[in-house]
Amino acid sequence: MTIFLKDPGATLDYAVDWSAGYLSDPAVTIATSTWRVDPADAGGLLATDGRIEAGRTIVTLAAGVPGRLYQITNKVTFSDGGSDERLLAVRVEDR
Repeated sequence: MTIFLKDPGATLDYAVDWSAGYLSDPAVTIATSTWRVDPADAGGLLATDGRIEAGRTIVTLAAGVPGRLYQITNKVTFSDGGSDERLLAVRVEDR
């Protein structure tokens, strides 16, 4: 698993590309996308501005507690009724 490093002062976009495995049929699109941060704590990592663009889901991550490892879950549903989720590991470090 890849661990992404993020400074607590940085506000960055992170994306999951669903086009390769799930969107090979042009009739299938991403219908919904939700993001969850674990652990969800006061002063912790914030996930905002979740959006869908061209077969990708994107979220903006801000803040976070230095030294903490966060698991970011992106759950999607597809227009054909299927669903899946992906996990991102983000470690916050002063850089």
